[in-house]
Amino acid sequence: MIDLSSYKAIIFDMDGTLVDSMGAHIDAWQLTCDAFGYPFDRDYQYSLGGVPTFETVHLMNAKYGKSHDPAEVASYKKQAFEGLDHVPRLIQDTLNVFNHYKGSMPIAVGTGSDRQHAQMVLNEHGLLAQLSALVTADDVTQGKPHPETFVRAAELMGVAPQHCVVFEDTDMGRKAAVDGGMACFMVKNTRLIY
Repeated sequence: MIDLSSYKAIIFDMDGTLVDSMGAHIDAWQLTCDAFGYPFDRDYQYSLGGVPTFETVHLMNAKYGKSHDPAEVASYKKQAFEGLDHVPRLIQDTLNVFNHYKGSMPIAVGTGSDRQHAQMVLNEHGLLAQLSALVTADDVTQGKPHPETFVRAAELMGVAPQHCVVFEDTDMGRKAAVDGGMACFMVKNTRLIY
């Protein structure tokens, strides 16, 4: 087990870090790209994991020279995701960390998902009630790679950022953690990288 005794709190990203749902999100983005005429690039979409949907649409509009309404695209993507026959599984490596440290230090989730979706997914796996804090896209003004999501989670737990460790699966998420003054461990393809 990874030794986190030098930290006072843990913050997990959700999709792709704690919950294996990135594949379904990417599939939903493919449907959305097809519907709105964006070129679909699986690697690019994966690199935006953890970025709130509205911000992803802004980035895609800029990248591809489009001017689609972020609210319309985000709504379509959410419906596409919910229409997929997908029940996300928990990622065992990070679940082991979660279970080992719960009760001995506060644990939060900081996600680019909206609150309703995050609560549904976390509650489905019995994790929501075990969290000290949940910060979603609905709770911040600037999503990842800005550090606000993780800094807000630290504030809600009452722990200074430098005493928190983040688990993330994307470079944007890692940047958010580091820029927020936190250590970060990465998850790649559902495996924890030490």
